[in-house]
Amino acid sequence: MAELSTDKPIPIIDAHHHLWDLGRNYHPWLCDEPPISFRYGDYRGLRRNYLYGDYVRDTANFDVVASVYVEAEWDPADPLGESRWIDGIAEQCGLPSVMVAQAWLDREDIEQVLARQASFARVRSIRHKPRAAPGPHLVIPGAPGSMGDARWRRGFSFLERHGLAFDLQTPYWHLPEAYALACDFPRTTVILNHAGLPADRSRAGLAAWRKAMQQLSAAVNVVVKISGLGQPGLAWTVDANRRIVLDTIEIFGVERCMFASNFPVDGLVADFETIYRGFMEIVDSFPIDDQRRLFCDNARRIYGIA
Repeated sequence: MAELSTDKPIPIIDAHHHLWDLGRNYHPWLCDEPPISFRYGDYRGLRRNYLYGDYVRDTANFDVVASVYVEAEWDPADPLGESRWIDGIAEQCGLPSVMVAQAWLDREDIEQVLARQASFARVRSIRHKPRAAPGPHLVIPGAPGSMGDARWRRGFSFLERHGLAFDLQTPYWHLPEAYALACDFPRTTVILNHAGLPADRSRAGLAAWRKAMQQLSAAVNVVVKISGLGQPGLAWTVDANRRIVLDTIEIFGVERCMFASNFPVDGLVADFETIYRGFMEIVDSFPIDDQRRLFCDNARRIYGIA
């Protein structure tokens, strides 16, 4: 297994993590009953505060030099409240360095919300999870709220005006729609979250995931975060995830990939150290400059971190 050097550790920019204070702020999926259906299964362990101090504790054995906060499905009636809250934490604590903010692309007020989100100096990108079908054979082209929906696409079109990227979380069977979206808006960077969610690890499932990822990689304005690779009821292991990591890097190239923790969500399947040491083991044979790109430099460039 790759070892962390005690004198020159690999610097890390964690490209995807969350924070929440459930006593102060409303996150429907973390506060309401009953719990929603979740891709990792039982997520009751997440229904507690996860604050800056918790993140510092979890990352203590690593040289985390910067981080990217990603919207955590805060109260949809108040998307700007989350940005204000995170901005205050960053001012006081130094992290997160930048943020991916919430905005609902298919709402009437999207132009005003994007303008106000862009006024926060740390906001670099927007995330609004498009409507997704529950399986690859149930995709309905142009479904309301999907990437093919004209109303949703209209909201997406305003991102370029404000210099904002888009963080996309969607299962791999919607990546053909993502490819069409990226091609139609070539000046907007699309940041694919969680390697396209390759949850189906069967031979056929992985073949379909690879085919979709290969098509998407042809859009040069798409980059990908390698994160969120857990499986329900199973511990995160190198053996389970090595092929996913290496295939993603092979398909998109070292320059277009970055590692991220997805903490605390991935705390359901492993601790931070297991995941990051696992990433380091998987790419241990890569040239050191490529390792630094994957763990730090690409995230710095893609998210505009000073």
